[in-house]
Amino acid sequence: MTLSLYTATVPAFRQIVDSLAAFVAKGEAFAETNGIDPATLVNAKLAPDMLGFAYQVKSVTVHSVGAIAGVRAGEFAPDMTPPPTDFAALHALLAETSATLAAIDPAEIDGFVGGDMAFVFREHRMPYFAEDFLLSFSLPNFYFHATTAYDILRWKGVPLGKRDYIGRPRIRV
Repeated sequence: MTLSLYTATVPAFRQIVDSLAAFVAKGEAFAETNGIDPATLVNAKLAPDMLGFAYQVKSVTVHSVGAIAGVRAGEFAPDMTPPPTDFAALHALLAETSATLAAIDPAEIDGFVGGDMAFVFREHRMPYFAEDFLLSFSLPNFYFHATTAYDILRWKGVPLGKRDYIGRPRIRV
């Protein structure tokens, strides 16, 4: 079996981005139904020293379309812009992310294999092959932030389950 770089990344990104969009909507509905200020969920954290829910959602975008943009440019640096501040902006970000991922040409992603790129943060520069950056840095970060966003909403009482996280699997039809 041959597994391409595209197949190992973009479909997984799309699956989880779309599931994240659905559970963000559930979080928004939960806040509305229960008279909770939406900012309570948007800014929620599991621990005082961590970044909040909106940051986790933004990071899913950063480690999917942002990572691909970084590979295209040959360099990825952390996105230090503030995260969205409300549910409308989170929905817009995830919709844009989903659309961007859907438009990616598989041949372009597969063409990255063997290419040089680097993760750059302040004075640190970590060289990678493009595929190693996507598979060993961005993909784990992508899942970490998606899981953390899910965990924050669950902790706040939003009725989510494993199916919400997994979303729509790529079943054979």
